Amino acid sequence: MSAESSKIVHIPRRLSPEASRSAALEAARELLLEAGPQAVTLKAVAGRVGRTHANLLHHFGSASGLQRDLAAYMGNSICAKIGEAVFQMRGGAVTPLELADLIFDHFDREGAGALASWMLLSGNEDALDPIIEAIHNLVDEIAEDGHADTSLHELTLEMVLMALGDALLGGPLSASLGLPREAGRLIASRKLAASFDEWQARSTAPIT
Repeated sequence: MSAESSKIVHIPRRLSPEASRSAALEAARELLLEAGPQAVTLKAVAGRVGRTHANLLHHFGSASGLQRDLAAYMGNSICAKIGEAVFQMRGGAVTPLELADLIFDHFDREGAGALASWMLLSGNEDALDPIIEAIHNLVDEIAEDGHADTSLHELTLEMVLMALGDALLGGPLSASLGLPREAGRLIASRKLAASFDEWQARSTAPIT
């Protein structure tokens, strides 16, 4: 029995279209983490959830449609967790290093960086739009000055680029520079700490 067939998730046949689609996306995420982005195919996902290739085509239309929906699924999940952690950091329950670890883990261990790079290399750049939209919505949610909070926009851009770069090249690059593997996370945590200090100063400043 192959490793793929041994991990078939038997889901009920009578599921709503949305529930069936969600099960397929979760299976796609698991395949991404287990075997890399090249393993996320319609055939592999169909086999994982005990559905037919035609059934997956009905839900996603094509392999690129599956990639796009997986990006949206992961992007919304990641941003929801990061948004919650930002509010917890502002309340003192999460440290800047813990927030940096959460961001970097999602791009590295949770596969978002590998998925993004794979879609770019395969010419499916549009599939990244849902991730970008999710990040944009996250910034608008946590920004106190709405879309005018350019400092938060710049910090978000910096964190995403750092986390993505660390996921793809962090290991060999830090080693070649004689730095510990977690150097990127430590740099990011210092940036977050400085931003948090500025936010605190603005929040406690007397209104004139």
